[in-house]
Amino acid sequence: MNVFLSYILLGLSLAAPIGPVNAAQIDRGIRNGFMHSWLIGVGAVIADGIYMLVVYIGVVKFLEAEMVQTFLWLFGCFVLIYTGIETMLNAGKISLEQARGKEPLFKSFITGFFMSISNPLTILFWLGIYGSVLAKTAASYETGQLVLYSSAIFIGLLIWDVTMAGVSSSFRNFLTSKLLVVISFLSGLSLIGFGIYFGFQAFNLLFDR
Repeated sequence: MNVFLSYILLGLSLAAPIGPVNAAQIDRGIRNGFMHSWLIGVGAVIADGIYMLVVYIGVVKFLEAEMVQTFLWLFGCFVLIYTGIETMLNAGKISLEQARGKEPLFKSFITGFFMSISNPLTILFWLGIYGSVLAKTAASYETGQLVLYSSAIFIGLLIWDVTMAGVSSSFRNFLTSKLLVVISFLSGLSLIGFGIYFGFQAFNLLFDR
């Protein structure tokens, strides 16, 4: 049980650092409420699960190819800058009276999924973190326990997503309309910043021989 709880804690720790997904969750929670923010996180967790599976079946050499890494950096750059610009353009349209749920819930899910699946840092993160966890766990436990402890990481990720969605959607009750606009604008700016960083990494891979 202690080991299971430690893996839940690992999942929480992996999700906690503020990055593109958390920035998007804060923005959607403020603008559209709990469900939109939560589904951003769910989409990201599904992407995390895909990468965990990739690590599990050992498709590491493919992701280590320079051409593949360059494509992933560029794709991530596009997704983040597009989402950031959209967020900033919609910032001025926010009001406290704005009805929740105007944006389709599925769009929030897809946004979270693509932001995570197109993030090369997510790939490297899971290859490094989960790869090492997998190697250690596989050496000590059977396959059934391996699946159980991997699911514990997922539980930790989902707990963080629910927490982020709850906190960000609750902020709407304490903020003025102008402050909502500023926060949404800054969230969009941070997403664009991450996108530019990804583009810079792609540029380095292409031209820094």
